[in-house]
Amino acid sequence: MDGLLPEERERLILERLRAQGRVLASELAAEFQTSEHTVRRHLRELAEQGYCKRVYGGALLISPSGKSSELRMSEAVDRKARLAGAAASIVRPKQIVLLDTGSTNVAIAAALPDNADLTVVTNSPEVCARLLNRPGFDIILIGGRIAQSAAGSTGATALLQIQQIKADLCFLGACAFDPDEGLAAFDVEEAELKRAMVKASSQVAIAMTSEKLMTTAPFSVAPASAVDYLFVEADVTAERRALLEAVCDNVMVARS
Repeated sequence: MDGLLPEERERLILERLRAQGRVLASELAAEFQTSEHTVRRHLRELAEQGYCKRVYGGALLISPSGKSSELRMSEAVDRKARLAGAAASIVRPKQIVLLDTGSTNVAIAAALPDNADLTVVTNSPEVCARLLNRPGFDIILIGGRIAQSAAGSTGATALLQIQQIKADLCFLGACAFDPDEGLAAFDVEEAELKRAMVKASSQVAIAMTSEKLMTTAPFSVAPASAVDYLFVEADVTAERRALLEAVCDNVMVARS
């Protein structure tokens, strides 16, 4: 590929990032027959544009989750419903389940069966609406300031209430997940609340669409090893699944 214009090389690097999530400068330099210095310059420029985060030896794609909650609720509805059906299968009667914000978690609330005999604690009014007036649910709605970006409660009041809970299982809303970088969020208060949810729960589960895997976001939540159950879509490659299984005990594929 020698002789590429800088703009062409940068476009190809971005395509590789979007396809793989993570790239190594040494591999790109060999492929494009250029220097690692040149590749690192492209990665720096892509990072400045908000496409990726520089990590040791290369770069990691920034998650596409930094969208409005209204837009997220309307995207990939069928895919999220399949993930939700798989995730709901691990819930057991009598459990205290902590359901975080997020469009996939709203789908999980809808997928829980009637007469489930659950106590559901949530900071999401949307989750609450899916369970309200259905038999078999005791609902506790976490209060506080409603963050428009998350469509749920955040801030000191919500944090204090979460810290007083001992949940059996938490379905955590995650903006980004990478085996090395762990779980991450786009908002500092959201990240703090999610860290409290992990600490308050005996087990942590995440149901995640494929485009969020092998990506990162600005604020760290927890290491990948903190996740007990990871639900992924059927299009996840065997190679990528092996990387996920190396850090998470239960990687479960949602089938159609």
